[in-house]
Amino acid sequence: MPILQNARFFTSAHELRDLPPSAGPEIAFAGRSNAGKSSAINALANQTRLAFVSKTPGRTQLINFFTLGERGFLVDLPGYGYAKVPEDIRKHWEGVLSAYLQFRQSLWGMVLVMDARHPLTPLDRQMLAWFLPTGKPVHILLTKSDKLSRQQATNTLRATRSELKKIYPNCTAQLFSSLKRSGLEEAEAVIDAWLEGKETPPPEAPPGNKKPPVKGEENRGEHKP
Repeated sequence: MPILQNARFFTSAHELRDLPPSAGPEIAFAGRSNAGKSSAINALANQTRLAFVSKTPGRTQLINFFTLGERGFLVDLPGYGYAKVPEDIRKHWEGVLSAYLQFRQSLWGMVLVMDARHPLTPLDRQMLAWFLPTGKPVHILLTKSDKLSRQQATNTLRATRSELKKIYPNCTAQLFSSLKRSGLEEAEAVIDAWLEGKETPPPEAPPGNKKPPVKGEENRGEHKP
């Protein structure tokens, strides 16, 4: 059985200080609002309601942790873009996401979900820029690929991989469709390899590149990302 099919809800966090203590490798799923991230998680977990699917982009604004038993955690990050939300909320989540991605030492890799019809948006590139200094792997799911013709999908995948070589060499990409359930095995193989430690362990954050203190967190070291 693929490991993600064992996923069960564990906890949610709104602030960095709410993050649970590190207790095994974490695989984060990130994606722009309405890119199909929740549907991709549900398809990989073979569950219909593990991740919340909303018709309103940006509605889910918590970091959700799902336990994979002894194997670690799947971490569902809020969909960035936050359509129709106040500016202060947008800034809050930009700060939380950037700090989590850059400084959470138990974060092993990131699955970045992009709409195959609109890959590598400025917001996608920002996520990659935040993650680049860590040297940790990224795997991109080009979702909704069923909405493209075979030739269009092939060209999109080729162009995306070519661009990624320039901006994030430690990144792989594939076509994916939650509706058609295509690309599941390829994505599962990548995630399983990360959790099995078949990839190089992620480096520690370099000295002087530590997370800025969060108000109220100075004496709660057990909750540092």
